[in-house]
Amino acid sequence: MLTTVRKVAYLLILTIAIAIVGCRNPDIPSGGETQGNINLLMGNPSQATSSPGNSENYLLVRPQYALSYSKNKGIPNWVAWQLNESWLGDAHRVGKFAPDDALPAGWERVKPSDYTGSGFDRGHMTNSEDRSRSPEDNIQTFLMTNILPQSPDNNQGPWVGLENYCRQLARSGKELFIISGGHGQGGIGKNGLRATVGQGKVLVPAVTWKVILVLDKPNAGVAGVDKNTRTIAVIMPNKQGIKSDPWQQYLTSVKDVEKLTGYKFFTSVPAQIREVIEARVDR
Repeated sequence: MLTTVRKVAYLLILTIAIAIVGCRNPDIPSGGETQGNINLLMGNPSQATSSPGNSENYLLVRPQYALSYSKNKGIPNWVAWQLNESWLGDAHRVGKFAPDDALPAGWERVKPSDYTGSGFDRGHMTNSEDRSRSPEDNIQTFLMTNILPQSPDNNQGPWVGLENYCRQLARSGKELFIISGGHGQGGIGKNGLRATVGQGKVLVPAVTWKVILVLDKPNAGVAGVDKNTRTIAVIMPNKQGIKSDPWQQYLTSVKDVEKLTGYKFFTSVPAQIREVIEARVDR
């Protein structure tokens, strides 16, 4: 009798669990891609999904970062990651650039050699030093899905200046949620204007952009965001001749980056708060 009761109870629990799964919000990707991933805690900017049929907005999630990938462009649409002091350590640049085998079967993998001689850097979105806690974390930043063609003066100038500043904030006890990417087509590298590299496989963006949500304390989550929370946003030209420019020269609002890209950032934050912090230009 007891065994029968247990079986009935088990079947009832299983039925309820299936019903809950079946009632998921259709706007949230299925399969748990965003659930529990700290890098997407503040939202999925383009509602990317991990369906291979969604080849221009393909969601790829790792412990170190999450991204939306474009099969036709050969670059990420955006890459999102959390940054606080716990991610920082001594494992600096232990990785080597490599194709990403996590892409769906049959998709062409961009290779490091596709950038060779192009006049553009293999530009990290999630910076190598932002994932220096362990060799395993650092290696993941060198996969080509985390890379796009950046002019050397962009990558090695104001872009790296902002990256360094973000780590300073993290070391001071702040927690950052960062999203970055490129937009448009046609950048100016060492060899002049190029629309693509890698024999047309990889699009060269005209600008690079980044939006940053700065929390005063780690692990506060969405509850730690209010109308006074700091946001930083930049749009930088992907061209030569800007290496000495301070990153602050390219400050804009998160709203302006949304207008440029069509993405919606920090959607986990209540709308009345989001409207205020995304309209502000950091000074």
